[in-house]
Amino acid sequence: MEAFGRILDVMDKLRAECPWNRAQTVDTLRPMTIEEVYELSDAVMAHSDDDLKKELGDVLLHIVFYSKIAEQEGKYDIADVIDRLCEKMIFRHPHVFAEGGDKLTPEQVSENWEMIKTKEKGGNKRVLSGIPASTPSLLKALSMQDKARGVGFDWEKPEQVWDKVKEEISEFEAETKAMAAEDGHVDPAVLAPDAASSEAFKKAYARAQGELGDLLFALINAARLYGLNPDTALQSTCAKFQRRFTYLEEQTLRKGRNLSDMTLAEMDAIWDEAKALGL
Repeated sequence: MEAFGRILDVMDKLRAECPWNRAQTVDTLRPMTIEEVYELSDAVMAHSDDDLKKELGDVLLHIVFYSKIAEQEGKYDIADVIDRLCEKMIFRHPHVFAEGGDKLTPEQVSENWEMIKTKEKGGNKRVLSGIPASTPSLLKALSMQDKARGVGFDWEKPEQVWDKVKEEISEFEAETKAMAAEDGHVDPAVLAPDAASSEAFKKAYARAQGELGDLLFALINAARLYGLNPDTALQSTCAKFQRRFTYLEEQTLRKGRNLSDMTLAEMDAIWDEAKALGL
């Protein structure tokens, strides 16, 4: 309680005496808050207690900052934020706070969660309505699937998803081949049709794009059903690719060469070195 009071006092002083802090609004804070959340995510991925402690503090600072701005505008304060949170958690956990609450398994709690949320005063009246539009697509897909699962819309057994994944792979492959046939080739440097593209190619491109989305959605579904987090998995693979590609680049520079001058076979050989080193 003493530490929490201290951060509130610090924020009061910053808003009163620091020109930069005094000038901030909820709109100017927003991009910085997003950055702080990603930095918190990095700390979680790195399993660094020191970094996690620091980044949690930064996120807490932003919560206090938004609340102080609202208090100065006569809208609400940090106590209102906390009270609203407590009321929500109590309402969503009747098995804990209601008299004679049921003894539920973690799975049952999760299944009840979305239905309880739709009954909240001022809450989400539709199962998927609480997902922010700006949520990154991979996380949005995972959240949608998880919320749908909460009301019973899901595969009965995880292995049932594989027929869907295979179906989507087949459809995506077919549409990419059709797209290549329309244009004669596919340039990987071009991520969208240009003004010179034919109408037939544009339509084929749109179909392939749609099938790619369906395939990614199905793969995310498969990951979820097997208890894997696709965002964490992709972050890990990106980090691995960065380590190995950086090794490839550094080894090439040490030999006085440029990557663009090397053959794919030469690059693959150095790439395999990186793998053998455990990078």
